[in-house]
Amino acid sequence: MDILRIVLSIIYVIDCIGLTVVVIMQEGKSAGLGAIAGAADTYWGQNKGRSMEGALVKATRIMAVIFFVLSVVLVMNFLN
Repeated sequence: MDILRIVLSIIYVIDCIGLTVVVIMQEGKSAGLGAIAGAADTYWGQNKGRSMEGALVKATRIMAVIFFVLSVVLVMNFLN
């Protein structure tokens, strides 16, 4: 069980660092003054899910789920 705990802890630390980097790389969600004039309906705004920003959002969600699952598993493992 000690080997499993060590492996999960290493994966947890890598996930924490990766999650931090991915969140920092994302752009802010504020639309600025362009939203007043209706600039949100541009090609970029409509295809944002297929861009680098969309990939960062998906990576954030996946890494956050891994973070929470590993957190619960490690806490249950340390309590035993």
